[in-house]
Amino acid sequence: MKVACVEGRGSLGGTCLNVGCIPSKALLQSSHMYAEAQHSFSKHGVLVDGVTVDVAAMQQQKGSAVEGLTKGIEGLFKKNKVEYIKGWGKLKSATQVEVSTVDGGTSVLAAKNIIIATGSEVTPLPGVPVDERRIVSSTGALSLDRVPGSMVVIGGGYIGLELGSVWARLGAEVTVVEFLDRIVPSMDGEVRRAFQRSLQKQGLKFKLSTKVASAEADDNRVRLELQPSKGDGAGETMTADVVLVSTGRRPFTQGLNLEGVGVITDSRGCIVVDDHFQTAVPGIYAIGDVIPGPMLAHKAEEDGVACVELLAGRSGHVNYNTVPSIVYTWPEVASVGKTEEQVKAEGTDYKVGKFSFMANSRARSVDDTDGLVKFIADAKTDKILGAHIMGPNAGELIGECVLAMEYGASSEDIARTCHGHPTLSEAVKEAAMATAFGKAIHS
Repeated sequence: MKVACVEGRGSLGGTCLNVGCIPSKALLQSSHMYAEAQHSFSKHGVLVDGVTVDVAAMQQQKGSAVEGLTKGIEGLFKKNKVEYIKGWGKLKSATQVEVSTVDGGTSVLAAKNIIIATGSEVTPLPGVPVDERRIVSSTGALSLDRVPGSMVVIGGGYIGLELGSVWARLGAEVTVVEFLDRIVPSMDGEVRRAFQRSLQKQGLKFKLSTKVASAEADDNRVRLELQPSKGDGAGETMTADVVLVSTGRRPFTQGLNLEGVGVITDSRGCIVVDDHFQTAVPGIYAIGDVIPGPMLAHKAEEDGVACVELLAGRSGHVNYNTVPSIVYTWPEVASVGKTEEQVKAEGTDYKVGKFSFMANSRARSVDDTDGLVKFIADAKTDKILGAHIMGPNAGELIGECVLAMEYGASSEDIARTCHGHPTLSEAVKEAAMATAFGKAIHS
């Protein structure tokens, strides 16, 4: 196919590479290394004095990682003969895209097929105006030039907890304000409670069942008015040096002229598509964060591959039931499939197996034992229904579980698969043994 990609940001990679997954992981790694130097090196006999933070150097390392990857995509475009058009596009018809180029010009592209892949944007919070200085979105939180003395994170989801962890490790006093009575509501309850305890041990504070009614910033501080989310009880006032608004994301579809050409959206603003990613207008397709499903970069990537395979007359499919979710704090938390609460609500007869990293040889040898592996399987067939990991490198360990579930494996299949010793992956095997046989070897 002859392909053109219209992008107005000025660098490729979308939110993920520019102001999302990649820069946040860079800062998470830098801040983790600082925290290790402060609290863990001495246990291993590595003695250092006067460890300090150079935020400018951290930001420079982050920028280098981002630039390298975005330039890499430009190289891939050239290699695969994809025309890169710098500008903002909108639908002109079912076969035309009008582009306002960054140099001030206008052009019209004609194509047999058009794919909308414009991603998502930060959901604004009424009464809390983002200025990216004192009141910041995730974008602003990735670019702070100094460690704030205090930070309030509004929203206890993945993004807020990751960025809150970064600045807490570097010395900020971080308080997470969450509207619901629990953080990360999509997470398995048992794992979530262990996760919150771990974050609290690291110094993060939590105000649950609390809403932020308003926030007002001056040159030095932000004043927040808090209220009980259920409406009962007295409100309170908080102040902070920086406030991070992290209450979710919404599809970014403004200015695309969707209604003008007949593309339909649902009540959440997501573009409605069929099983082949086609919108209500033949020839116009949509993928990623602008359509229903988890707003995750790897999900969007799979959508894109499947959509183009279908356009080429091949078979393309994405199983949203086996899309992993990962929180890149430390310990990490990763999951795939259903939680115990979901399985119970469905009335399915199930069994659970767990294994603590405290009993894992590799975790003990590197002194990183916080967390567990948990499997949920069908009680009759032993088919894995969900896997949840809190612990070191959980984001890497979940891959085995995703593959197993994609092939319809049982917990016994993993339990009887030889795993290298000593490795963290043995905790996955042992949890599978606890599920399949009712007991792990080392617990």
